[in-house]
Amino acid sequence: MSAVADVIVVGGGVSGLTTALLLAERGLRVRVWSRDPASATTSAVAGALWWPYRIEPEALVGAWSLETLGVYEELAADPAPTGVRMVAGVHEGEHLAALGPWARRLKGASQVAEGLRVTLPLIDMPVHLRWLEDRLARAGGVVERRTVRDLAEAAAEAPVVVNCTGLGARELAPDPGVRPVRGQLVVVENPGIDEWFTSADPASSATTYLFPQPGGLVLGGTAETDDPRTEPDPRTAEEIVARCARVRPEIAGARVIGHRVGLRPARDAGVRIEAEELPEGGLLVHNYGHGGAGVTVARGCARAAAQLVG
Repeated sequence: MSAVADVIVVGGGVSGLTTALLLAERGLRVRVWSRDPASATTSAVAGALWWPYRIEPEALVGAWSLETLGVYEELAADPAPTGVRMVAGVHEGEHLAALGPWARRLKGASQVAEGLRVTLPLIDMPVHLRWLEDRLARAGGVVERRTVRDLAEAAAEAPVVVNCTGLGARELAPDPGVRPVRGQLVVVENPGIDEWFTSADPASSATTYLFPQPGGLVLGGTAETDDPRTEPDPRTAEEIVARCARVRPEIAGARVIGHRVGLRPARDAGVRIEAEELPEGGLLVHNYGHGGAGVTVARGCARAAAQLVG
């Protein structure tokens, strides 16, 4: 017999868990239905540097990102359980003046020869997802492994359903504007690099970045739209390492310890945070379409979605 719920959140990645946590902390009885454990979601694969990357609508993203930034800055005071650290690095070719109004709120950002130097949250996602699950459990929320084939299944068990299914929203919403953007990463033994670096050309599917995480140096990457492959491509992996080694030559000799592929849940019309009445009288709240910045906007979007729950 399933537990009684005021809200069922469908989707157990960073967006679903964060939304569920806010609702549970308000005193609502919350269940999360997730096909996969958090460690197997797209969120767990993310390189997870806070930055509004490949996400729309621009008019709303800034506020969502800054709200989330404030939360991460607080969590970084205790990185071991939260997985959040403040780490310095450079966005190559980026100019502060060319960014949106949100960028003026970045602390200590400076223009250097290579681009924009700034200290930002870098999140160890497996650790952070466990922290979210633990917080949710302490607030009375329950995470259940369940494959959902129709959101009506959740609507039959709770008066409010929150759709945080990412790519799954393409079929479940249904929303044909949701599409995968494939990201491949390589993890190597860190040869002593303690700062992150990114270089992204919006016109190219190839990006270059390196993120020093506790489990190794994460190298990237790709942004291949409408590519649903989830297996690592060996040639792509070699190209990623070669690009990163041009930035930091010591990477060339680093031992490869893992490969990752994640499908970013992009949406043609940008993030969808919207409520609709269901024919049976229930409420369906959508929170999906975060593209490459689900971690960056997690708290801001969760707050907006939670407000629609009422």
